[in-house]
Amino acid sequence: MRTVVTTAVTVLLLGTALTGPAAAEPPPAPETLCTVTDPRVDELSGLVSDGERWYGVNDGGERVEVFVLGRDCAVREVRTEATDPYDVEDLARAADGTLWLADTGDNRGVRTTVALHALSPRGTVTLHRLTYPDGPHDAEALLLDRSGTPYVITKDVLGASKVYRPTGPLASPGPTPLEKVGSLEVKSTDTPGGPVGAFGSALITGAASTVDGTVIALRTYTDAYLYAAPDGDVAAALRHAPVRIPLPGEKQGEALAFEPDGTLLSGGEGIGQPIRAVRGAAALAARGAAAAPAAGTTGSPGGEASGAGLPVLPAAGIAVVIVLAGWLGVSGLRRRRR
Repeated sequence: MRTVVTTAVTVLLLGTALTGPAAAEPPPAPETLCTVTDPRVDELSGLVSDGERWYGVNDGGERVEVFVLGRDCAVREVRTEATDPYDVEDLARAADGTLWLADTGDNRGVRTTVALHALSPRGTVTLHRLTYPDGPHDAEALLLDRSGTPYVITKDVLGASKVYRPTGPLASPGPTPLEKVGSLEVKSTDTPGGPVGAFGSALITGAASTVDGTVIALRTYTDAYLYAAPDGDVAAALRHAPVRIPLPGEKQGEALAFEPDGTLLSGGEGIGQPIRAVRGAAALAARGAAAAPAAGTTGSPGGEASGAGLPVLPAAGIAVVIVLAGWLGVSGLRRRRR
């Protein structure tokens, strides 16, 4: 989602920044691998890797479209299909090579269904519509567990982000009901970057999982949070404190992916933005899990997961956030048609 925020609002939001969770040892700084200069990839919002190539999607779009990138960030191929999504926000890759596009953006909170578009290696697309159990949500993060079950994580302006998964096998076109299995609370940090100041460090904009599903990662505009999932249980992993990896200086960081060797990749919207790597990130998550206590649960009957801690904003900050929430719902929508 493109966002432009006035200086006044940014200054007010900077006053709400709090220190977030940190790793037991400082993680490696992100290393720039290459820069995306192709004008067709101007809003990189989702990214995955097969170990040889990278696959990326833009925010929004008028057709299913995946860019196949070389490791120099150059576009080698574009995989397209005529299906017209509402607002694509993230990308995940299944073990069989199927690319899952998360058509889950809903800035205005008006959608009765969201969708996943499964693009097979043969080029066919299967539509799976989904419904939330508790009304519309804006979501920019999708991950697959080791069994291929999709998890959608919402981007909540106020309160905790929510974690959903299908109640059963996906129907086509559906809809398949989603169930809430967790709520994730992320603290503001002082990591610079993002389009909305310190407030953006508490907004979840992307997700990824390792090939074997033993580490999952969520990101905000400014930081990545890694959770060890040794048994592949996503909901259980989110009950534990994560390892935080700062991703400073990204203009609008939304894309996150793992290489097969556990390297964490990050990228964001805008022509001329880099793809960066944090080597050994997956191993950091495993070591952090061994040292960190459980974060607790939300206390709901389902034993929902609770994540990294809610940003505690002063009254003035809350007022600004409420104004911003309304603003976010109408900004950056000139490409949205429905």
